[in-house]
Amino acid sequence: MARLTRAAAIAAGAVASSAAFLAGAAALGGAASGLIERRRNRVLQPGPYHASGRALDVHRRLTVVDLHADSLLWGRDLRRRATFGHVDVPRLVEGGVAIVGMAASTKVPRRANLDRNDDRTDDVTLLALAQRWPRATWSSTLARALHLASRLRTMAAGSAGALTLIETRAGLDAYLARRAIDPATTAAFLAIEGAQVLEDDIANLDILVAAGYRMLSPAHFFDTAYGGSAHGIVKGGLTPAGRDLLSRMEASGVIMDVAHASSATIDDILSIAVRPIVASHTGLRAAAPGVRNLPDDQVRGIAATGGLVGIGFWPVASGGDDVASICRSIVSAIELAGVEHVGLGSDFDGAVPTPFDATGMPMLTEALLAEGLSEDDIGAVMGGNAVRLLAAGLSPIA
Repeated sequence: MARLTRAAAIAAGAVASSAAFLAGAAALGGAASGLIERRRNRVLQPGPYHASGRALDVHRRLTVVDLHADSLLWGRDLRRRATFGHVDVPRLVEGGVAIVGMAASTKVPRRANLDRNDDRTDDVTLLALAQRWPRATWSSTLARALHLASRLRTMAAGSAGALTLIETRAGLDAYLARRAIDPATTAAFLAIEGAQVLEDDIANLDILVAAGYRMLSPAHFFDTAYGGSAHGIVKGGLTPAGRDLLSRMEASGVIMDVAHASSATIDDILSIAVRPIVASHTGLRAAAPGVRNLPDDQVRGIAATGGLVGIGFWPVASGGDDVASICRSIVSAIELAGVEHVGLGSDFDGAVPTPFDATGMPMLTEALLAEGLSEDDIGAVMGGNAVRLLAAGLSPIA
């Protein structure tokens, strides 16, 4: 209970401070993003990290996949190692992370909280100004998504092969074959938090697909025209437009992500989905209470679609502030959904504190070994299940 109380305090402090930091960004200019990130994307237990020889040996044989990181938002050149934040290419390679979902957060309410938000204010505008994004991004969520996709594509092209952008099943297969020979590489796929990015025109999904996006959620911190948010005002279910969106996503090879969705929206999606559903970064109410975390029936429902629950690393998701808490949540998810439906969804660089940065991933392998999981089960949770999900999801319905 003490650990959970500390976790809640960490989260409350982070939410309360976000508006002040972001408001300062516009005045201070581009350098402010680094200052903001140092305060928001904290590492609770700074490295270097250590794992046993056995754990390192097992970890080297894994294909580690992290379904969700927000690193694109902060303006860093991810090809270069940073001394703050959670993720960049060198640290992903050092931590043995093969693939990461790079998410675009296109609109976040000022003073965002976990319980009740509307869409009348927006802090991402301030980051866009501070980082001198193109003028179109100052008022357009779609333009922001396209800008962030372009940045990732440019970084991948200039990485001398160290970073690969995955957009298709064939691209995934080719990358994994290359990484089997050269493990000093990593890859990313593009995701979006919240269908507000469509700007009330579902045809814009085609533009996002062309830009490389392969995962999308109906809502982020506020309700949208497509579905309710767990943090919204109404918290309603999937709307008719949302049902149309799900159908179009499934036909286009875009994976539906229910992280941040309201319970009603999740239930509606689970009742009509014909392809696997993912909760890319979440927690379990069985491990930690909270509106953001999934109840048992929805964990099982996601598994029934063939989908995946990505366990988050931040305290409100895992119920604590250490590796052991993440491990306990993973074990709880396995008990509820079966080992083949559990994965990782760190929320690295998501304006949350985490116990370690990307270089600390072997510690999670060691913790799972200590829990008595087999090497096969650890391989499934740490990334094998996510590879299967991506392989299925990236293939459009013929």
